[in-house]
This record gives sequence, structure tokens and C-alpha cells, in this order.
Amino acid sequence: MTTHTHQDPDVPVEAYLRRIGATRPERLDAAALRDLQLRHLKAVPFENLSIHLGEEIVLEEKALLDKVLGARRGGFCFEINGTFAALLRALGFGVTLLQARVFGEGGRLGIPYDHMAMVVETETEGRWLADIGFGEHSHFPLALDERGDQDDPAGTFRVVETGDGDLDVLRNGKPQYRLEPRPRVLADFTAGAWYHRTSPDSHFPRSLVCTRLTDDGRVTLSGHKLVTHVHGERTERLLGGDEEVRTAYRDLFGIELTQLPPVPPASPSRQS
Repeated sequence: MTTHTHQDPDVPVEAYLRRIGATRPERLDAAALRDLQLRHLKAVPFENLSIHLGEEIVLEEKALLDKVLGARRGGFCFEINGTFAALLRALGFGVTLLQARVFGEGGRLGIPYDHMAMVVETETEGRWLADIGFGEHSHFPLALDERGDQDDPAGTFRVVETGDGDLDVLRNGKPQYRLEPRPRVLADFTAGAWYHRTSPDSHFPRSLVCTRLTDDGRVTLSGHKLVTHVHGERTERLLGGDEEVRTAYRDLFGIELTQLPPVPPASPSRQS
């Protein structure tokens, strides 16, 4: 696998680090990567609001950085994994983007470029699978070359080789997605992003989600429904009018909205 290690001078590193409450790491090691991933998960929400607001999703580094840093928004996998990759490269980590197909009901695999993850190389501890764009996934990077169980606050994970050279990522014994180890670039995911923005077969046009990790659990807003998990205890309540929803977006996710996204009909959702 060829790892892309160029440092992009156009990435506003200090502004990005402030956005996630981090400082520039002294060493490019696994501990630094773990800290950056966890801080990112807590600061930048996984959200698909652009799809429901009719906003264009542009898979170009500058556009994504403008959204996450300038507009203080989040995004779905292609967007926030894309910006996180840009930050890591600018810091000096080796980063390779990978495409994945997500396992659905009955073990059926989704489309190619269904999901984006990345492999990050540290100075001394090898290769790590970093993924901040798969909803309730691992809090910390996974050791890509480890084939045993890897314990994480989000569950027990395992990376399994398939017969044709791909890698299946399992959580608590259940396959999550299948990685193809061939390096990709951001523009390769344009078709996948278009599919998830427009296709009736994608869950994204049928579900509205804004979620982030918290110090003691997770908070999720879907339309007027607010769900909080605190130390494993789930609480759900319906918010009142639009102003209360706007306030929740602002106070819980740092997102200022002049227009609320319309709520689609309720349907099962899968975050990726």
C-alpha cells in the first residue's frame, strides 16, 4: 500500500486544532492519533443536514475545510474523514484513503465507494485504521495489521482478511464494512456521495441525523427527537417548536441554522 505523506500548506492547522480542542502533537505516534480522533469525535458532529437543506456536497479539500472550520458544521463520512485526513497529513502523518462497502441487512454489501475510511501510519507503531465517519464506531483507531480482538469503549472490534485480499471490520462479532486496501483519492468518492445524496435506496435522504460523542456518552438530534446516552442510559424526548430545535443544534452541536432541514418520514437508519 502506498501511503500519501505530503503536507498541505493550505490546511489551516492551528484553526483546525482549535476547532477540536487539541494542540499540535510533539510526536506523530499512536497516542497522538488516538487523542486527535477522540477529540474530533467529540467536537465535530456526524450529520447529513446538507442533503435535506439542498446544499451541494463538494468533495474538494478547500470546500470541506470551509464547511467544517468556517461554517462550524460536520458532515457524513466523505466530508469529515476527508477533512480529518487533510489535518493528519498537514501534521505529518502518512495517510491513505480507502473505499469500503457497508454490510446491510442479511449481510448484503452496499455499493462500491459506499463509505470512506483511512489508514494512518505513525512514526513507530505501524498502520492504524482511523474512521470518524461511521456513526457509533470505535472511539480510537484500530491496529490495521492486528487480527485479534481490539477492545474499545464502543465495543470489541476485529479486522479480518477475506479470501480476495479485502479486510472486513467487525464490531462485537458483526461485520460493519469491507475495506478494499487499494489507495484512493478524495475525488474517487464523488459517485458514492452523489448516490447517498440522491438515491431512494440510500438511507440518508430518508433519515435526518446529527450526532456526536460526549464525555459521558452520546447526543443525537433527528428532527425534533433528541436522544442522549449517559453512562449507558438512554433518554429520549421530543423538542417543542422550531426555536427549541434551533437552540439544540446551536448549544449541543455548535451549528447555527437560519433554516431547519425538513424532517423526512421515519425510517430505519444506518450511519456511515
